[in-house]
Amino acid sequence: MMHFSIPDVQEINDGNGSTFIGYNIHINGVFHCTVRYKQLHNLHEQLKKEFGSDNLPSFPPKKLLPLTINQVDERRSLLEKYIQMIGQDTKILSSDLIIGFLLSAQQETSCEKNIEVNLDVYTLNNYKISIRVLVFDRTDQVLDKVCKSINLPVEYVKYFSLFLIKEDNGDMFILRKLLNLESPYMSHRSVKENNKIFLRKSYWDSNFDNELMNDPIALNLLYVQTVAELEKGWILCTKDTRLHLTKLQAKLAKRDYIKFAATLKYYGYTQFAPCFCDYPNPRTKVLIAIGDHELNMRIIDSGQLFKEGCFKVTRMRCWRITATHNKIDNPANSRATSTTSLELAFEYLMSKDKLQWVTVTSDQAILMSLCLQSLVDELLVKKNGYDTKTQTVKKGPWSYMKRDGSSHLISLDNLDLSTDIKTTTEGNRIQDTFSIKKLQEKFSIVSFKSGRGIVENHAFEGIGDENL
Repeated sequence: MMHFSIPDVQEINDGNGSTFIGYNIHINGVFHCTVRYKQLHNLHEQLKKEFGSDNLPSFPPKKLLPLTINQVDERRSLLEKYIQMIGQDTKILSSDLIIGFLLSAQQETSCEKNIEVNLDVYTLNNYKISIRVLVFDRTDQVLDKVCKSINLPVEYVKYFSLFLIKEDNGDMFILRKLLNLESPYMSHRSVKENNKIFLRKSYWDSNFDNELMNDPIALNLLYVQTVAELEKGWILCTKDTRLHLTKLQAKLAKRDYIKFAATLKYYGYTQFAPCFCDYPNPRTKVLIAIGDHELNMRIIDSGQLFKEGCFKVTRMRCWRITATHNKIDNPANSRATSTTSLELAFEYLMSKDKLQWVTVTSDQAILMSLCLQSLVDELLVKKNGYDTKTQTVKKGPWSYMKRDGSSHLISLDNLDLSTDIKTTTEGNRIQDTFSIKKLQEKFSIVSFKSGRGIVENHAFEGIGDENL
């Protein structure tokens, strides 16, 4: 599940003296690509053939006359709601059609050529892994090349992911996890902040550590990440525990080091930059960490941490992301025409009969939401014994319509915009309204309620006062 938004638009010259409106698509809070209305319309027509009209939200209708400024903004809002609904269906998101479309749109927007380039990927101790990649290589392809270059066996690759991490005055903050619908090389170049691509583990349950420790390369990756997180204060320890860890480190007792660190507070958590919360009081400055089936919150007062509390994931009935777009004046050809304020709000079971909304205001709100979702994912897999991940749907062949109306076939093995195919730009007539089924698989983790933006937690459990 992903968070899509279209915060703004831009006017683009097609090179022949005409202009068109481009809609700027952001994925998980970061700019991804700019597309035309007719490109999304063509995507919708192909999605109908793949999944059926009843499994898709309605698409904003065509207009015969040029759009006014207000109509452009209305269309932007409707397109945003459309792709947000699409973003809640794991079956649609995992299809070659969607992955190919978003990869192709990123390529077309960047105007890059698919040449071989150098790419640096780092471990958390800043060890640099230099590899050769193609500009258009997807995240999973780059991850495979990184792991192959350090001789990590194929069976352990699934425990690791690539992340964009911002470095600022010695501090490190995770911007986001890189997805298979993007090129790490292009995404890295498009982010303005001082960032690097890092390789780190991507699971919550520390029991998986035992499997990684069976292989020397996987063990070393886990070890250097643990050492780095202790040094950065992401994992808490006393002077005595640090002394013990230092002795284990001197003896190169990596397994014992990891096992001991796993007993410490915040091991396996994702740490976030300081932010604000309306609980227990409005504008309370807090430090948030997510892991071990909870959202942990430490209150900051006068620069000091003085109070700690936690919200169990199983007591969150639902949550939502709210993005407020504040328009700013910029040149017409610039895509940075708005700023976005993000909030994560969750409804929490405070006591047996009391549900209360708690709101966190943070630039990392989307990442927090994704962490909560993946925590629920692991919880349900562990509880029910099935894998909730949907296999990629492959029916095709599918095509990507470029801005000029030409198209190329979508092939994830060789995705290149230079090869065109003949196609018609007009699809079948769209029905303006039809019933929308819940975009939810039998074993899906979360669902999206149309019109409310609510993510329901299927791991939510009722409690009695004796459990509080």
